[in-house]
Amino acid sequence: EVQLQASGGGLVQAGRSLRLSCVVSGFTFDDYSIGWFRQAPGKEREGISCINPDGSKYYIDSVKGRFTISKDNAKNTVYLQMNSLKPEDTGVYYCASSRARADRLFRLWVRASEYDYWGQGTLVTVSS
Repeated sequence: EVQLQASGGGLVQAGRSLRLSCVVSGFTFDDYSIGWFRQAPGKEREGISCINPDGSKYYIDSVKGRFTISKDNAKNTVYLQMNSLKPEDTGVYYCASSRARADRLFRLWVRASEYDYWGQGTLVTVSS
């Protein structure tokens, strides 16, 4: 059974940091890209970062320089280190897996439809 378990959310003040974790099981970790998505209240889910099996990474502009995605293959875990958090980073954060080809995901990694399995989400609230 494929499972993704996201954790690490919480309530923090603006400017502080959080690290999210996504533990995956039920599939060969090295064969999948893992993305992080965020859904703010009243808004659509948006892709914010993705890491591919070869270690290449993507970020949306609003988090570049503040967020870092990484993975530990031995632990089947993907991390999202979030620094200098802003109130607009508030939302439920989801991790998801994709087996899309690299050339396709390069163009479409921000689309939720490119991902097959999803974790349950973890809430991040950033106060001003």
